[in-house]
Parts: sequence; C-alpha cells; structure tokens
Amino acid sequence: MKTKKLINAGADAVDEMLQGVLAAHPRHLYAVGDMPRAIIARNGPRKGKVGLVIGGGSGHEPTFLGFVGKGLADAAAIGNVFASPPPDPIIACAKAVDGGAGVLFMYGNYAGDVMNFDMAAEMLALDEIEVRTVLTTDDVASAPADQKDRRRGVAGNVFIFKAAGAACDLLYSFDDVERAARHANARTYTMGVALSPCSLPQTLRPNFLIGEGEMEIGMGIHGEPGVAREPLRPADAVSDELMDSILREMKADRGDRVAVLVNSLGSTPMMELYIMMRRVKSRLDDAGLVIHTSLVGNYCTSLEMAGASITVMHLDDELRRLIDHPCDCAMFVR
Repeated sequence: MKTKKLINAGADAVDEMLQGVLAAHPRHLYAVGDMPRAIIARNGPRKGKVGLVIGGGSGHEPTFLGFVGKGLADAAAIGNVFASPPPDPIIACAKAVDGGAGVLFMYGNYAGDVMNFDMAAEMLALDEIEVRTVLTTDDVASAPADQKDRRRGVAGNVFIFKAAGAACDLLYSFDDVERAARHANARTYTMGVALSPCSLPQTLRPNFLIGEGEMEIGMGIHGEPGVAREPLRPADAVSDELMDSILREMKADRGDRVAVLVNSLGSTPMMELYIMMRRVKSRLDDAGLVIHTSLVGNYCTSLEMAGASITVMHLDDELRRLIDHPCDCAMFVR
C-alpha cells in the first residue's frame, strides 16, 4: 500500500525543497551559484574564523540545513534522501566559508558520509585549504560503550554542532575548535524509539516493517535496526528505558547540569513529546541533575517516521557557555 505525500515527483523532491528553503529564508541562506546543494550562511563566514561545514542526507530536516547561520554552522552540503552528499557540494561549501583559519567538517558517523567528506578533504588539500573532521557518535544504541567510535550520529548533532559553531564564532583557534567539538560529542548521549516506518519519496512505500502493537528501541534515523523490538508500552515506561541507558553511561554527579532534547522523528506530535519531557525531568530530578536548557520538537527527523529520541548533553562550564552563545539560523534561534 502506497503512502501519500505532497510532492510533485520523487526525483525532484530534494531540489524543490531546497528552492523552497531559499525562498523562505533569504536573510539567512544562499546557495553557491553552480552548486544548489551547497547552502551557505549569509552572516556566518568571515576572515580569521574557522569555517564549520556540516552535512548529510536529506529527510532529517531541520538537520542539516536548518542549523546554518551565524553562531552555528557556516554551510551545509545536502545529499539525496538518506544519502551522503557527493564531494562537489562539500568542496563548494568549504571554499565558500574558508576564512584562512581552517575548515572543520562535522557530520554523523556513516560510511557514505565518511567516504565523500574524506575525498573532499583530500581535494581541498590540493588547494591548500586545511580541513579537519569530527564525527558525531551520540547514538548509545548503535555500539557498546567500549566501541564509541562505531556509533552513529543522530539527534545529538543539534547540541554538538551548536557547541562547535559557538567555538568558531568566538574565534577559537583551529586546535581549540576541534577540541571543543570532540569534547561536546564525547559528553552527548541519545536513545530513540520507533513506532512506525517512514517512506521514501521515490517509492512511497514503508522502508521497514513493524507490528501494530510493537516498538523498536534504538532504531536509527534511516531505519537501521535497534537493540530490541518490544510490545508498545506507556510513555513513562518507554522514557524510562531510554533514560536508563543514557544515565547508566553518562555517570554524572548530583548537582551537574545538562542540556536536554526530546525530539520527534517526524510525525510524533508535541503532545506526546511533552508527556515524555515530563518524565525526563522527573528522572533527572531523581538523579539530582539540573536542566540548564531544554528543547522539544522536530530537530532531527526521519521523514514521517513515528517515534522520538531523548538526548542529554552532560555540561561543564565550557559547554554551558558554548550552548548559551547566541545563534541565528533559518530554523533555530538561541
């Protein structure tokens, strides 16, 4: 059975979306003239500043292009739905934001992204543009704690990119930007739950199957398998399962501060997210942890997948300053 979408043709969906984004946000964004999938911040790049380039597949909006703006990312390279951008738009982004202090690539830890961004970095080195890379690996479910370098990057991107973008905007040195980005990634933890599949614009068919009364804990944002498929339970029980994994690994002390994101995977409404947020706060209160900042809504989606994720960043003084630093992006303002 086919799904319904407000599109014209599946093959045109990404490019038409980008045309709409640029029409809606001309104050924040423009595209490189001959490279429409290289989206640049109007007020972000400047001389002497480390340039921050993020990117990945479409279908996760507002990740990635929504976080392009002053104080966050300087550019985003956009791929097809759930597919890495090729090297050309990545290179175009890097050249557009190079202020002479180096360019940092940040993106989720997926094989296609690693291959294409690495290829772009090698080609940029021929033009004497120094590029470094920090992968995001916040998805607790995707690998054991002793193999964090194998983990996927998911909704925690929001906080990790935010910290790195602030470091760039504050004119940290290249070494310190890279250090802050790695530090932010190391202290960010995400767990998610999927309730129903999404469908690709080209196929209009579900990209995985899940039973009517089932949920999958830890499923990835492209439909990658999670850690357990279980009967669907009430919101508090689901939130507890996600928080148990996060708190067990985070090992925070009472009195520590955290940033929290309760994120919809696409079709889960705000009512349900706030029900989960209520439980998340209760669990953090019980652990003696203080919520410094919180976000609830669509931040890293998977088209119209039903489900949600919880992200907790374990703050210290530096990360708190970076998270608080103002930014002005098309779909995200702090």
